[in-house]
Amino acid sequence: MKVIKEREETGPKEMQLSDQALGAVMMALQKSLMEQSDIVPVLKAFKLVEDATGELTVTNPPLFKYGHEDLDALSAASEAEPIMPKEEDF
Repeated sequence: MKVIKEREETGPKEMQLSDQALGAVMMALQKSLMEQSDIVPVLKAFKLVEDATGELTVTNPPLFKYGHEDLDALSAASEAEPIMPKEEDF
């Protein structure tokens, strides 16, 4: 007869997001900014699983498409001189 020993639970298991999961969060943020849409439904739809290292990964990261005009706008924004606040703005 086999005796199965139950694992004692001492409270909630602490977990961390994997680099992949953090990338999925950043993609969701970028998508919501580009589409000017709410990020909450995208985050709530994430399906999270524990990987072999014990970190959480997202099995359904967001996908989005962009056109050449979007790339041109992003390129122009990255090349623009940053606007620095003036002392009187504070």
